[in-house]
Amino acid sequence: MRWKLLACLVLLSGTVSAAPRGRVKSLKVTVLSTMLADFDGIGEWGFAALVEADGARILFDTGARPTTVLENARELKVDLSTVTDVILSHNHGDHTGGLVTLRRELAKQNPRALSRAHVGEGIFWSRPSPEGERNKMIATRGDYEAAGGTFVVETKAVEIAPGVWLTGRVPRVHPEKNYPKGSRVAAPGGEVDDQIPEDLSMVIDTDEGLVVLTGCGHAGVVNTVEHARKTVRAAPLHAVLGGFHLFPLDDAALAWTAEKLAGFGVVWLLGAHCTGIEPVYRIRQLAKLDRAHAVVGSVGSSFTLGKGIDPLNVAR
Repeated sequence: MRWKLLACLVLLSGTVSAAPRGRVKSLKVTVLSTMLADFDGIGEWGFAALVEADGARILFDTGARPTTVLENARELKVDLSTVTDVILSHNHGDHTGGLVTLRRELAKQNPRALSRAHVGEGIFWSRPSPEGERNKMIATRGDYEAAGGTFVVETKAVEIAPGVWLTGRVPRVHPEKNYPKGSRVAAPGGEVDDQIPEDLSMVIDTDEGLVVLTGCGHAGVVNTVEHARKTVRAAPLHAVLGGFHLFPLDDAALAWTAEKLAGFGVVWLLGAHCTGIEPVYRIRQLAKLDRAHAVVGSVGSSFTLGKGIDPLNVAR
């Protein structure tokens, strides 16, 4: 009898310790900055998206021009004044240009609006060039902090809300090299080629699988998904959204990317910003998706868990 009781306690203890982490049940991701615009909003070479996950509201990137995201949100009737946290995927100005203006304007309605910015390690490192400093985030840091904002530097994968993760630094297992060539960065060990070491993405864990949101995917979309499956959960890739920096790739590289995404089990693909238009169509074909499941992102387009992609009009 005692043996049976002990066995039951061990089994019960094992069940508790193996309980799954919290998963997001309600999710909507709305694009607020990208090149293609629909009836509402304006396009630009930039990226931003609002993530709404089980009541948590997080802004991912802030677009290029100071007022694009602010104006697009107003036209789309998206209230950003209740958003406290913003994620900056990397240092490039087409993802960080709206940060200070958004903080200053939204703080007039809510002092806590966009008051905390999560960034990857390396985002403030100098990018020297013959023309001078190329990293605008160095100056932006002072302006944002002067406006009452605080930066949180993420060095590894972290859960910032139940079921919502940031990847931290992504290991470059595959040589995707989806980043601009020729730039240098003053890393702690000395000046090296700039591979955008701070590049981070968001991962939302759902019962349907992982939803991965990237700004430019400079670490490589395949590297990013593999890292997400190792650090968050070894689940299928339910959706991949955002910019993947695929526009410069040749057909062979696109075919390899499509094969990998298909192998992860991708169901939905919303390719915005630097993904490029032709790469979306190529991956749609090669990964055996249809036009409802692989879409070019536009301002106001969205992904909703359980419903899929709303492409609006121009990219339908």
